[in-house]
Parts: sequence; C-alpha cells; structure tokens
Amino acid sequence: MENERPTTVLLTGASSGIGLEIARLLTARGCEVWGASRDTARLPQLPHFHPVCMDLAADASIRESFAQAQRDAGGFDVLINNAGSAVFGPTATVPAELAREQFQLLLHGPLELIRLAVPAMRQRGHGVIINITSLAGSFAVPYMAAYSAAKAALSAYSRCLRLELAESPVRVVDVQPADINTPFHAATRRFAPDEDRARQEAVWEVQRREMAAAPPPSCVAETVWRVMNSPNPPPVVTVGSFYQAKIGPFMARVLPMRWLERLMRRFFGI
Repeated sequence: MENERPTTVLLTGASSGIGLEIARLLTARGCEVWGASRDTARLPQLPHFHPVCMDLAADASIRESFAQAQRDAGGFDVLINNAGSAVFGPTATVPAELAREQFQLLLHGPLELIRLAVPAMRQRGHGVIINITSLAGSFAVPYMAAYSAAKAALSAYSRCLRLELAESPVRVVDVQPADINTPFHAATRRFAPDEDRARQEAVWEVQRREMAAAPPPSCVAETVWRVMNSPNPPPVVTVGSFYQAKIGPFMARVLPMRWLERLMRRFFGI
C-alpha cells in the first residue's frame, strides 16, 4: 500500500499469538499500528505501536475506543479483525451465554468495527479490511461449535461485503489460518464434559498435538503483509501447513459431505 505517510492500522487481539506477531511485523516495516486489547498491560511496547483499550464484548467500548484511535491516527488505512478465543465442550450442554459470548467476540464485535471503518475509508478513497477467520469455518471442529459457526459467519459476511463494496475503493479479504502454533489452545476454556468424555479427550489431544506441530504465527503475519500491500488481493487466503491449508480446502470443495464427515471423525479419532 503506497502512501505519502506511514500506513495506519487498527488491529484487534494484539496482545498475543497471531495478533502479536502481526503487530511486530507491521511496526518493524514502518506501519503505525493501533493495537487493541481489553487489558492494555498485556500489549507489547514497540516503536510505532499505540495501545488501545477495547472490549469487543461491549459495543459502547468499541465505538468509544475506535473514535479515539481514529482521531489519533488521522484515519485508518487497514482494519484487521483478529481477536479471538474459544470454548470447548459438548454443543448440546454448553451454556447459551457462552455461545453468545463467542458470537459477540468473533462476529458482532468485528462487524461493529467494520460499520465504523467503512464510511471513512470510502470518503478517503482507500482502505483494506482483513478478517482473520479460520479453516474451522469450513471444517467444523467437534466440541467447538460456537467458534466454528462464528468464524463461518464472518467469512460469509466478508463475501457479502466484497460484493457490496466491489465498486468502492475498499478491499475486503478473508484470511483463513489452519492450525498455528500459538497459546490459543492452552487458553481455550473447557466446559465440563458429558458422558462422551473419552471422545472429547480424544479431540482435545489431537488439537493439542496438531497445534504443537503447526507453523509459527509469523506465516500469518507475512500473509497479512502481502494482502494489505497487494493491488488486487484474492477474496480468500488460506495459510498454514500444506495439508491443512491447501489439500483440506480442495477436499471440502470436491468431496460429498458424508465423506468429509468420515475423514473428520477419523482425523479426530472419534
């Protein structure tokens, strides 16, 4: 992205994992990054990094924090919706409030930021919105239904936005990471198992093992850098190991759903 001034970026979930790596890479390459977290004490201290206290669970906090950050930045060139967390537990018994929390954090919060960012981007004549979703939106992960569903919904919103903004100067990209080696799994909240405890433990262990062997978050940060600097970025970008990020999406497109479900059950040992 070519500008006379440094590229300005609003990044959510900047305190750890993928978000932290994106913040490090973008600031090292000359961007001014406004990084958001509920707890600013967890945010990094980096040159060109500006901490933002934002609670994505509260629309008032989103609006107030965005307005202040936008005033400080003089407008944002790039919005990166990255913040995320997960709840692990039986779909039929996980409390409804936990599912609602997941949708607020992973879907409604990002959509509020998009509503706030798009008018100014259109007025200024340029802008990039990068939604960090997940391949879990295409390959629903057992016992993580709310996470998978919310990520799938954000992907669908991204597709709609691209159609609606096709004649505008605002570009929208859906970046879908596969398993990435971050603290995400360790931070996932586990809800009490039901009678299928053995199946749940099997899925949990497979996820732990896969993430431990997964590529580092730097691969996602590099992908974000390429996307935001591309004159014509693709609608969807998958990133991760070759099997998960390339072979997996291909199988999702060509295989019948029953076959995919059998493959998923075999993969997770259930």
